[in-house]
Amino acid sequence: MADSSPADAQQQAAPPISQVEFVFMAALLMASNAMAIDIMLPAMADIGAAFSLATENDRQLVIIAYMLGFGVSQLFYGPLTDRFGRRRVLFVSLGCYVVTSIACAVSQSFEWLIIARIAQGTAAGGSRVIAVSVARDLYSGRRMAKVMSLVMIVFMVAPIAAPSIGQLLLFFTDWKGIFWALVLFGAVMFVWVLLRLPETLPPEKRRSLNPPSILRNYWEVLTTREAAGYMAASGMLFASLMSYISSSEQLYHGVYETGVMFPLWFAGAAAAMSVSNIINSRLVERFGMRRMSHGALLMFVAANGVHALFAIQGDVPFELFYGLVLVSFFAMGFQGPNYNAIAMEPLGHIAGSGAALIGFASSFVAASIGGLIARQFDGTTAPIFVGNFAVAFIALLIILWTERWKLFRSGAPG
Repeated sequence: MADSSPADAQQQAAPPISQVEFVFMAALLMASNAMAIDIMLPAMADIGAAFSLATENDRQLVIIAYMLGFGVSQLFYGPLTDRFGRRRVLFVSLGCYVVTSIACAVSQSFEWLIIARIAQGTAAGGSRVIAVSVARDLYSGRRMAKVMSLVMIVFMVAPIAAPSIGQLLLFFTDWKGIFWALVLFGAVMFVWVLLRLPETLPPEKRRSLNPPSILRNYWEVLTTREAAGYMAASGMLFASLMSYISSSEQLYHGVYETGVMFPLWFAGAAAAMSVSNIINSRLVERFGMRRMSHGALLMFVAANGVHALFAIQGDVPFELFYGLVLVSFFAMGFQGPNYNAIAMEPLGHIAGSGAALIGFASSFVAASIGGLIARQFDGTTAPIFVGNFAVAFIALLIILWTERWKLFRSGAPG
């Protein structure tokens, strides 16, 4: 089993930061993104009222604008972190995250809030790219898949807890107070990285920063079958997630009238994903990334297909709606970390560029497609879950192409 090179093995023998601390640090760095999205959900109606928005669907721009900035920025963070190292670029990212969170808090118009949200997402892109790049610096293959599953377990605390934190903050302050909470979160992460994260990219492995080199790196990612295929499938997978998140406040408040219980229902779905992350971290080294993720993909397609069939026939009872959401999220938890690890496996020598392009696919592409699906919301669940089934089926076709039309390939690395 060719899970790592000798150089990778030497790196893994003496990592400069303990696995436990890295897992928590990487999870919280990635959570800066989840916090900036999910903590806002209970305040969406308040933001709409504060700026007298024309339609409810316009509120989704607070989420979509952030994700568009987040996605595009990763294309630039990848080459920067491969050239200048992980720490320095991460300091810039976290510092800008704090500044742009302040800009969101003091916005006086919806247009300026959207601009500030794009800038906030742009700042947060570095945290995601560098967390994955450092993981690839230290680990590879199934070991990386296991570590990333552990990261996802801790990370999933953010979408589970964030809406409840946002709801709690609204009891004491207005929607602007939520952005001040993000300012505090970003400042804490800046100090932690400053004190504890060493540089994991040695000078001899850094790559030049020039357009031809950057384009060559990205072209290598795009022409590496595993990397390109699993990157594209991740984009489809997270498009369904973004459509659900962007419309979740409308689904739970407008369609099912859950009221202040919305954060708890939202947290339950995130908890289902966390459970599958835990199972994946325990079993992936035994069964392999492909077996785990391919089985989950089939489950994901089936759950969204059933949901779409019921939705186009009329009102979906809440019990059925929520049960299928739980199944979908449970299946998603087996796919994200494994897709990421399979895609990154052949890209160890350009980990920053690889993480950047994969992050672009799983955020900008996901936000664009997921946002388009969410914008079709018409007061029923049908547009969301018909759209989600479509992208799930496309993801299946992409994985089949990547694996040469054969799932569960036991002879493949991982």
